[in-house]
Amino acid sequence: MSNIVYVLIGVAAGVISGLGIGGGTLLIPALTLFYGLSQQQAQSVNLIYFIPTAIVALISHFKNGNIEKGPVKKLIVFGVMGAVVGSVVAVRMNPELLRRLFGGFLLVMGVYEFRRKSEVKE
Repeated sequence: MSNIVYVLIGVAAGVISGLGIGGGTLLIPALTLFYGLSQQQAQSVNLIYFIPTAIVALISHFKNGNIEKGPVKKLIVFGVMGAVVGSVVAVRMNPELLRRLFGGFLLVMGVYEFRRKSEVKE
């Protein structure tokens, strides 16, 4: 794959991250399909990629007053706890099983979003 593919995937994942959807929904499958990374490697790259894109999105949303400050502290504490547990489990899990679970998660979330969008329009 050429460097232009890296650029396109990075830009697309960045736009999705800025929208609050999560760039990993695009980045992780792209890294496993196009570059042959294991699921754990792709998720690791996604986590490193997430830090600067999250900071940029956070600054933008903070400036626009889109952040509810009340629940943030609790969400951070429990989110860190969940990240520790999730990373320990993911590292020890069979890569193929992890990939299938991630794909299933994306499928379920996609179906949920499509259903939710159609309910909102009615």
